[in-house]
Amino acid sequence: MFLTVLNKEKDMTETHLALKVEFENYLAESEKFETNGVKASSARARKALSNFTKLAKTRRAEIQEKRNSM
Repeated sequence: MFLTVLNKEKDMTETHLALKVEFENYLAESEKFETNGVKASSARARKALSNFTKLAKTRRAEIQEKRNSM
């Protein structure tokens, strides 16, 4: 059971870190698009936002699951 809890904690941390990475990707691509007018960056910024949304939903579920188990 301890390993199961450890694995869930690890997954939660991974999701949190992935959210941070996607947001940083979005910021970088958005900056390239807005300041330099790089059209390809607009698609990459939108993709990062889409990935962020998916990860946010996953993280919300993880938080709710942990809250319910307390």
